[in-house]
Amino acid sequence: MIKRLIKQKIIDSLYKNKIIIIYGARQVGKTTLVKEILEEQDLKEKIYYNCDEPDIREIFTNKTSTELKSFLANKKLIIIDEAQRVKNIGITLKLINDNYPEIQIIATGSSSFELSNEISEPLTGRKKEFYLYPFSVEELSQKYNKLELTRLLEQNMIFGMYPEIINSEKDIVDNLKSLANSYIYKDILQYQKIRHSEVLEKLLQALALQVGSEVSYNEIAKMIGIDRQTVANYIQILEKAFIIFRISPFSRNLRNELKKLRKIYFFDLGIRNAIINNLNPLNLRRDVGALWENYIICERIKYCNNHFINVNNYFWRNKQGQEIDYVEDSGGVLNAYEFKWQKENFKKPKSFTEAYPDTNFKLINKDNYLDFLI
Repeated sequence: MIKRLIKQKIIDSLYKNKIIIIYGARQVGKTTLVKEILEEQDLKEKIYYNCDEPDIREIFTNKTSTELKSFLANKKLIIIDEAQRVKNIGITLKLINDNYPEIQIIATGSSSFELSNEISEPLTGRKKEFYLYPFSVEELSQKYNKLELTRLLEQNMIFGMYPEIINSEKDIVDNLKSLANSYIYKDILQYQKIRHSEVLEKLLQALALQVGSEVSYNEIAKMIGIDRQTVANYIQILEKAFIIFRISPFSRNLRNELKKLRKIYFFDLGIRNAIINNLNPLNLRRDVGALWENYIICERIKYCNNHFINVNNYFWRNKQGQEIDYVEDSGGVLNAYEFKWQKENFKKPKSFTEAYPDTNFKLINKDNYLDFLI
């Protein structure tokens, strides 16, 4: 079994009077992870609750501390899976933490939009948060050596890194399409009460076709026939559901740097490719450069998350069209990266090097990418 890199950090955080919150999309392995932790804890007084079950949701909904005690008595470790399904779960978790500090709670949520809103105020100072994403290439390196990872690279760029896909020995296309349809349309439409599924589908397709390019909300609104604010609201929901993420332009010194547009990427390329119904091999595609850029940036974000490295990430572009794919700012120290599928030279933009002379530059291609991500 491929071990998740955040697992040990979660274990190290147990029994310190903090509620552990694990965010992540459906099917990324949250349930598997928490059940592993539960199984490995040498306790008899432990229990797992799945809040997809209506009767389990009822147990945690609008209960007093006395009522909670009746079914939590003598427990030391409690897992509450898909906690965002419980109304007012933040208040319930606060009551448990305040009245029964000896109980360690681990709660998971597949929508940070709902769960974080529910718990942000009630659990101030009482929680520690973790994020679980689809498998990272570093996690896969536990099972595969560098040569094998390189051979799997094209497959991972086309079909993605979800555990179900990585572990599929057959029917990978059917499994991916089922995963994309169920977790995007069923969950998002159900939990966020989005009424117009065709609008969501068109928006996702538009975003998928603009990976690696600057995104204008106004242009997308005109393209799919809705207003700009609706586009912004839907994009926020898709972010909170861990389907997409945004990167903003970097700017400190230059008046001609872009400051308003943003780039949008997908947390999983398999989902992205399924949305536009393009699962063709790379030699038949015109979007290899965009796929490569999305893949490397997403893997880098996973790497920083899994190692608890705090950086701000950006892209850089000026009005003359000069650009850099990715810039990391760590405490004022800048590292800039250009991502090229093929091994080729890259000439650093003069205006950027003059404005930020101490920046470290590196070209990342398929020959050296593993050194950047492992």
